Amino acid sequence: MVKTASTMLAIGTEAPNFSLPDPVTGRIVCRDDFSGAQGLLVLFLCNHCPFVKHIAEGFTSFAVEYQERGLAIVGINSNDVETHPEDAPQQMIAEADQRGYTFPYLVDESQEVAKSYKAACTPDFFLFDTDLRLAYRGQFDRSRPSLETLVTGADLRDASDAVLAGVPPAETQIPSLGCNIKWKPGNTPQWFG
Repeated sequence: MVKTASTMLAIGTEAPNFSLPDPVTGRIVCRDDFSGAQGLLVLFLCNHCPFVKHIAEGFTSFAVEYQERGLAIVGINSNDVETHPEDAPQQMIAEADQRGYTFPYLVDESQEVAKSYKAACTPDFFLFDTDLRLAYRGQFDRSRPSLETLVTGADLRDASDAVLAGVPPAETQIPSLGCNIKWKPGNTPQWFG
């Protein structure tokens, strides 16, 4: 495990397009499937990362609550499954079922979507407004697996509340921290690490 922080993509960046398979439903899910939503949260996650496991229950509760309020949510797994077979599509199906994910959990086998978002870690959160412009990129909250801080989702909740209200989130945003995305050999982006 290599602790890695979010790259903090520039606020205002348009959500990069994606068209990825959802192993749970067998459907292809695209960015434009969420047009018309009051906001779009794209998060990069995986099954094995201790940082993702630490917030998984709290994030699942967050997802249910905020989807009901009109926020579209999609999870993307970009890890190399050759080196991390626990992140393979069949395992993602089990993970989504076990965690009660109410959002699509997609496979980015080529890792091109992770590159287009400049995703660096799991979990890595990208919250876009109704115009698909980046409004927030940062941590779920201040909790970490090594701390006794409660998982509240406070940072992402505040940002999502702002987006749903049509106002910009706070300017001060703390990078997400997690395991590095497991890049395939020769596929590590130049900007990474």
